[in-house]
Amino acid sequence: MNDRGQMPAAVELIRAKRDGQRLPDQHIRWLFDSYLRGEVADEQMSALLMAIYFRGLDQAELRSWTAAMIDSGERLDLAGAGRPTVDKHSTGGVGDKVSLILAPLVASCGAAVPQLSGRGLGHTGGTLDKLEAVPGWRASLSPAEMISVLRETGCVICAAGPGLAPADRRLYALRDVTATVESIPLIASSIMSKKIAEGTSALVLDVKVGSGAFMREEADARRLAQTMVTLGGEHGVATSALLTRMDVPLGRAVGNAVEVEEAVATLRGEGPADLVEVTLALAREMLRLAGIDADPAAALADGRALRSYQAMIRAQGGDPAAPLATAAHTRPALPAPQDGWVQYLDARAVGVAAWRLGAGRARKEDPVSAAAGVLCLAKPGDRVEQGQPLLELRTDDESRFAGASAALSGAAGIGDEAPAVRPAVIDRLGL
Repeated sequence: MNDRGQMPAAVELIRAKRDGQRLPDQHIRWLFDSYLRGEVADEQMSALLMAIYFRGLDQAELRSWTAAMIDSGERLDLAGAGRPTVDKHSTGGVGDKVSLILAPLVASCGAAVPQLSGRGLGHTGGTLDKLEAVPGWRASLSPAEMISVLRETGCVICAAGPGLAPADRRLYALRDVTATVESIPLIASSIMSKKIAEGTSALVLDVKVGSGAFMREEADARRLAQTMVTLGGEHGVATSALLTRMDVPLGRAVGNAVEVEEAVATLRGEGPADLVEVTLALAREMLRLAGIDADPAAALADGRALRSYQAMIRAQGGDPAAPLATAAHTRPALPAPQDGWVQYLDARAVGVAAWRLGAGRARKEDPVSAAAGVLCLAKPGDRVEQGQPLLELRTDDESRFAGASAALSGAAGIGDEAPAVRPAVIDRLGL
């Protein structure tokens, strides 16, 4: 209430936050209700987002802000899943096809994994774009269809419906055009409002750190992770987070169809070591939060996880045995300047190259190519000879090679000694 005993005008909330004051719970609820009714203009909400970008939200404000976003739409009821529910969210990276492996893997160990995923933008890929490389597979499911697939196969990966935290969709569009995307409270509330509304009982966050991640600095990633862990707990969702490295592409495939191929190879027990390490660490954490005593490594080894993946793909209209798209043109890239050991391979540069080849999009409405992408022929720790290509570029449009090659300038380094091996998982936060 203002000093007249009435709810404030939007301009009063903007001014208060601009001047560093906290927003009372009832004012935040009023703001969202009024915004969704069209009584608060986009220009005013944009101004408030900018004030929050500079002034932040304290934990009480953030809890109320997130609750208002959740309450702007429906909540899914996963009681019919028949198993303990647990989900995972990644903040995004290059070559991050973990969800494709992780959801069926954890399901094969006895949990229900309701994974609402997104599409790629810029240098980071999207889980839905990758799975849409599988012929017939559908990303858009009604809530009833989602529950049906979850009961049938133990896992589902699909798009969030329009009724789930609709305020987030509107706010994200404003943040995207007002340079306020990077605000940690706004990132945390955006991610957690959808995950809490999804109805899962437990959640593991994969917060990426490094050149290919949204958060390049560990301190920022740690702050984001802790903020989301706290929000989850405040809203009754058992939440933990792993900080994982994203200086180098995860695995060796970056793109859509090529990442599906690598994910399936991993489910067959033939995955690259770094991808397997991250996937198993997340799987163990998810099973721990779900209260399930199972060994995910055994589920990979004995074929249970692969069968679970195939069942999920079929349940969503896809054919797991169908051949995937292959690029019309391939070209070697990034020749080693000398004999030696690969010291680094910049994840962001490789992600931008894949995007320019057609695997990603600059705007949400842009199409993506299933076949385009990059294969890492060598990664840090591999021995190479002078002139040996470190990458293979794939595209259906030869004119894209020039832009992709330009993105790779300075993307790798070769040295005389093997680099130190660093674990992919940096730390765990939360329960």
